[in-house]
Amino acid sequence: MNPWRQVLVDRAPWVIIGIALLVFGAGLGLRDPWPADEPVYALIARDMLRHGNWLIPMVGGDYFQDKPPLLFWLQAVFYWITGSHRIGFLLPSLLAGIGTLLLVYDLGRRLWSREAGLNAALVLLFAVQFTLQARRAQLDALLVFFTTLSLYCLLRQLLLGGGWRWAIGAGIAAGLGTLSKVVGFFSFMVLLPWLFAVWRGWPGVAWQKPWPAWSIAGIAWAAVVAAWLVPVWLLAQRDAGVSAYFHELVFVQTFGRYVDPWHHYRPAWYYLQVMATLWLPAVLLLPWLVPRWAAALRQRDARVLLPLGFAAVYLLFFTASSGKRDLYILSALPMLALPMGYLLPELWRKAAVQRLLAGFTTLVSLACVGLWIYLVHVDAARGARLLEAGGIGNFAPLLVIGAAGLVLVAVLRLRGAHLALAGFLVAAWQVAGWWVFPAIDGARSAGDFIAKLESMADPQRELGLLAYHEHFLWHLRRPTVNFGHRRFREGDAESFDAAAWLAADGSRQLLVSEHMLAPCFTSASSRLVGDSSRGDWFLVTGAPNADCARRGEATRVFHYAP
Repeated sequence: MNPWRQVLVDRAPWVIIGIALLVFGAGLGLRDPWPADEPVYALIARDMLRHGNWLIPMVGGDYFQDKPPLLFWLQAVFYWITGSHRIGFLLPSLLAGIGTLLLVYDLGRRLWSREAGLNAALVLLFAVQFTLQARRAQLDALLVFFTTLSLYCLLRQLLLGGGWRWAIGAGIAAGLGTLSKVVGFFSFMVLLPWLFAVWRGWPGVAWQKPWPAWSIAGIAWAAVVAAWLVPVWLLAQRDAGVSAYFHELVFVQTFGRYVDPWHHYRPAWYYLQVMATLWLPAVLLLPWLVPRWAAALRQRDARVLLPLGFAAVYLLFFTASSGKRDLYILSALPMLALPMGYLLPELWRKAAVQRLLAGFTTLVSLACVGLWIYLVHVDAARGARLLEAGGIGNFAPLLVIGAAGLVLVAVLRLRGAHLALAGFLVAAWQVAGWWVFPAIDGARSAGDFIAKLESMADPQRELGLLAYHEHFLWHLRRPTVNFGHRRFREGDAESFDAAAWLAADGSRQLLVSEHMLAPCFTSASSRLVGDSSRGDWFLVTGAPNADCARRGEATRVFHYAP
């Protein structure tokens, strides 16, 4: 090992933290929450901090029954610590991303070597989907962290001779994962490949204790979940609204979403597509990794079996449901990266791997430069339309990213192809974080749209929002009325309630998307506000369709004051 590599390996945790902060933190504090999901989570956290309702998440005055509250609690705490909503809403994901990398590093260090741990952590760090989630305020970075923490504890016990305190730790981490997203306890799927290894008598793996001892981990998990869910259940016994919330959260959003999903229908091979794209560049190495993993499994190496077995079982579980999203399988990625680390030094020396990585970096860089040429010099009209829609001033970021990649490949050549690819990704995230994202924030977060709405809506008249998007409430500075959170499963019922509310007082005004003007609001007066969230929105006044108004409930409204 050359001296520079040895220095990096010796200081691996600091190298990981430094690069992660550089990549995950680029542009931190320069944008507002963006769809999907970020605005609703950030809004819930902001309201928790302002109003003190920490037990049950609420959005726009209505119950938010889709997810458990841990992310919202953490965001609210970071709002309070930093004094900044723009920074605080992103910090839980950023810190969870760094924590996951350090857990993977330490597992790799203990199972193989410090260099293997560093390699595995860096492969994970640069995987596109992992980086995206560490930079976003969604639930999944937190879920991945607690799932990986639970797996860390389990592997310390199952492979490294740890005591039962590690099983208890795994249960606590799984409980926190469940409070992030219900599937947080799926870390225990790793017991399936472990049981296989025990059954086949693999070396270094042995049956440890019967199920009564393992129940300690389950009790630890249940205790963490019950600390929040039991008070909610007790409140549900005397409050019909909380009872409906509890049922929706526990049964519909948990079991129903998996067994009988109502959206995100995807074919069985969908996750192969996700891995082939969003798990780049790690998946580029699979043609060389798979034969080596197969050889390790033939040699009965449980260090490879358990993480890969967990990833396989996890993928199969979510493939079985007809409702699929790319984020559902992200928790499998750290365990796929873990057994890569010890093999990478050999792969970096292979000419075929070097050519593939250099070619990939060159291809993506040329695509960026070519797209810049096309939009600036070949089809400038289309380029102008894209600039206007996105809010960015020019396409220079494409040229800068592409040029950076080409220069890195030319300087580092084939032997440094893996470094050129890593440098290219670092440069791309810097350009995106500090340059592109702040420029498009007004359009992407609906800040510009809401500013126009505020200028058009009469401040003396009550304003209602039909089928609103949560980033509207994030920016609005006036009290509003809405008709419930995400009632799309109720057909036209929300439109009927909005029509009844509008008809009850001729001075009211209602924001309606173009997709919901018919059948209830085509007869009313409407003014175009602008485009947001994939459609035009109109400010509607006057009398709605009388039949719609009769079928709705004018009192079924939620008042929200920011």
